[in-house]
Amino acid sequence: MAEQTGQQTYVVIGGGLAAAKAVEALRSEGFSGRVVLVARESELPYERPPLSKGVLLDADDPVTVITHDQAWYDEQRIELRLGVAVRRLDPSAHEVVLADGETLHYDKALLATGSVVRRLNVPGADLAGVHYLRTLTDCLTLKATLAAADRVVVVGAGWIGLETAAAARHHGAEVVVVEPQPGPLYTVLGSQMSEVFARLHRDHGVEFRFGASVEQISGDGGKVTGVVTGAGEELAADAVIVGVGVAPDVELAEAAGLDVDKGVLTDERLRTSDPDVYAAGDVARWHSPTFGRRLHVEHWANAQDGGAAAGRAMLGADAAYDAVPFFFSDQYDLGMEYSGDVGPDGYDDVVVRGDLDGREFVAFWLRKGRVVAGMNVNVWDVQDAIQALIRSGREVDPGKLADGDVDLDAVYA
Repeated sequence: MAEQTGQQTYVVIGGGLAAAKAVEALRSEGFSGRVVLVARESELPYERPPLSKGVLLDADDPVTVITHDQAWYDEQRIELRLGVAVRRLDPSAHEVVLADGETLHYDKALLATGSVVRRLNVPGADLAGVHYLRTLTDCLTLKATLAAADRVVVVGAGWIGLETAAAARHHGAEVVVVEPQPGPLYTVLGSQMSEVFARLHRDHGVEFRFGASVEQISGDGGKVTGVVTGAGEELAADAVIVGVGVAPDVELAEAAGLDVDKGVLTDERLRTSDPDVYAAGDVARWHSPTFGRRLHVEHWANAQDGGAAAGRAMLGADAAYDAVPFFFSDQYDLGMEYSGDVGPDGYDDVVVRGDLDGREFVAFWLRKGRVVAGMNVNVWDVQDAIQALIRSGREVDPGKLADGDVDLDAVYA
């Protein structure tokens, strides 16, 4: 890697984990030039998984989500522009124009703008008591609401919906989850694994309305009182949590003329269609050498690993970003980790080793006899082996794969 002159300026746009890890990598790899981090939020850059887990459960102090404290940024000579949005990214002029009027010249820039929550577009969606969970402020507001709520309706049975449902039960509220799919996480995990999570939540007192839409949110005096489903059922609620997904925040990239398609398109080194602009984290859709196609992953590990990889790539590192997608979830007494990506071609078999009913197992998704994804539930220290199976691209023996007495490195056909 070429030694830096110290005269260059690198600008990182974003206030999440990807941005924090990118500036960390820039300094740890020896970049001595100017580094400026610009974030719309006023808080120091932080990671988001605890917002729907430990912090929302009141088990973790909110300060634990902060990636680096102010002293670290001072020591590393990283300039922070917090609480200010970026008005424009101009690749031709190599400029970032901030909403407060400041213009930053850059030699290289990184887009780590993350995602924005999808909003529910029904009557009553703007009533007080309707909550989304994306920012630290959202989390603290929702935690205070759950501490006082008796009845909560959650719209959406994805990861955020299920984790917030678990938090609401932890705080003592009655919970109903409304989901248009036949089960929770149905699109992500399929019917068999969906049922595992449905039973988990039912065992903890959660009710579901599957195959149901939200027609409107009802209220009184500007405050939410319930949710009306498409079937006409009214579900009483003191609070409504909407978890219907997120979308990559590509507004700046589109306006800048970068290639965008369900995310900012990058090569395997996280470089966009402009050679001096990179993208990482939720906003990026990068080319994966392992999977042979573009991936878009909205999870913690991709922000952490992708941010660091982008920082190194900006300095000229000649190494592809080739992470296997990974995420985790904690709900009640269930902990899980998932690696892989089923992708548009889907899968043709699911193999389980362990105790499915006892929620202590590993599930493998296979396509043409090859493992494309794996999930361990209350079974630990198997992620390296799962990822090795995915990376190998080799056919496995389903019988060996299901047999807990056979090591995972010995299941090949």
